[in-house]
Amino acid sequence: MFFRKYKEKTDGTIRFYDLHSSGVKVASVLIFIICILAVVVALFPPIWVFLASFKDIAEFRREPTLLPSNYDFGKFIKTWNDLKFARYYINSGISVAGSVVCAVVFNGLLAYVLGILRPKGHKIVFALVMWSMLIPPTTSIVALFVNINRIGLQGSFIPLWLSFGANAFWMILFKEFFEGLPKDFLEAARLDGCSNLQIFFKIILPLSKSIIMVVAIFAVTASWSDFLLPYLTLSGSGKDTVMIRLFQFRTSKATDVDILRAIAFSIIPPTIIFAIFQKQISGNVVTGGVKG
Repeated sequence: MFFRKYKEKTDGTIRFYDLHSSGVKVASVLIFIICILAVVVALFPPIWVFLASFKDIAEFRREPTLLPSNYDFGKFIKTWNDLKFARYYINSGISVAGSVVCAVVFNGLLAYVLGILRPKGHKIVFALVMWSMLIPPTTSIVALFVNINRIGLQGSFIPLWLSFGANAFWMILFKEFFEGLPKDFLEAARLDGCSNLQIFFKIILPLSKSIIMVVAIFAVTASWSDFLLPYLTLSGSGKDTVMIRLFQFRTSKATDVDILRAIAFSIIPPTIIFAIFQKQISGNVVTGGVKG
């Protein structure tokens, strides 16, 4: 029963004819058990947060059980209204939307220049981009914060958007994907008189929907969970994001259960996005890294 699905497999590490060996069968079962345990370990914290959020403060402190005594969704609604969480969702949504646009357009444009146009010196620029991946982002946060203040962007979403428009890893994904696109479309567009920007927006991007989706999903999850830069640029401006609000609970009068419900609110959007697009994330990111 367990190995029946392998009869139709034509690729992968373990194929049906490999299962004639008892050692391979045992190894397959052990790998499957390890994967199940990894899933349990990964899912237990968010499940615990969600279930504990149904408890009141007395039950939370008194009962160490996993399951609550009752499931009252009205408690979530009350916490949402009391903490005015809708405003922080809107702020995070604005931050995420701009970050996705910048992540796709700016990283895509650089990848288009380095992978398709290839002007003089493109190898040097690409080498610098690769070198930038060796530098921890936190080492430049002070200089970045100083420059943000100098040009008057403190309290604005613009620095958050632009920071996601300069990501070396996403640029490399775009570049590798663009280099595998059919060159005939590009040559035909040039013969029709299209400029380089027109080719990028009218030809390259429509042909790159798969890798755009991958980068967009990465940008959504990264922007939503980002704390340090939004805290430095938006804190106290009335544009606080969800992650900033969670940090501010350390000095608030909210109960432990209110904080758990707020944490549950914060993990819902990226969880839903990952659940819906997990196949695109796992499949297209591999496709984007392979030429041809």
